[in-house]
Amino acid sequence: MNVLPIKTAVFSEGDNLFAFITTHLKSLAEGSVLVVTSKIVSLAEGRTEKIIDENTKIALILKESDDAIPTKYAWLTVKDGVLMASAGIDESNANGKLIMLPKDSFAVARQLRKALKQHYGVSRLGVLITDSRTLPLRAGVMGVALGYAGFKGIKDYRGKKDLFGRPFHFSRVDVADSLATSAVLVMGEGSEQCPLAVITEAPVVYCERVQRKELFIELTEDMYRPYFDHLSS
Repeated sequence: MNVLPIKTAVFSEGDNLFAFITTHLKSLAEGSVLVVTSKIVSLAEGRTEKIIDENTKIALILKESDDAIPTKYAWLTVKDGVLMASAGIDESNANGKLIMLPKDSFAVARQLRKALKQHYGVSRLGVLITDSRTLPLRAGVMGVALGYAGFKGIKDYRGKKDLFGRPFHFSRVDVADSLATSAVLVMGEGSEQCPLAVITEAPVVYCERVQRKELFIELTEDMYRPYFDHLSS
């Protein structure tokens, strides 16, 4: 698998996302996955707010979250089934504004894929909208898939057998977030100016329709919940 970051001009709020992508990518090979950072999707949608004070930010976090609790470092929130800090609202590389996540990353990925397939003349194409997140008990950020189109987001081993014939009962591979992490690693979090990446030779199954909730787990079914319930008791 190869992951190529694409250095671009600075994306400004209100710019046309399709035009930006096609300007910086003269071609896309059959069987590619195009990765787009959610920040430029949000800027294209005008999903920004001016920073007035800390209360403005808190109010926006609560508005954008499905659930939220304050912590020592940030608001811990759930948004669209994903656990993240501050509802994904970002101040970095934002030129004095707060940038919210896209309204519907799955819809954006689907629409971009349709237009880009026609523009580049390809049929097997994936589009992945990414953000960054932290994991419990781990330092640093890694990638997360906010939305995707054109490939299956999960590989299910349940019912299959391992090397020694033992059947898998629980094992599944999170394909979408794994691709997002590989792309975020090379796209960078600072001044790299690489909001796009192209993944080739990825071990994915291309498809026309995705199940947008295939990666989601209900809180009551999450394997880590008992431990954090124990800490709070």
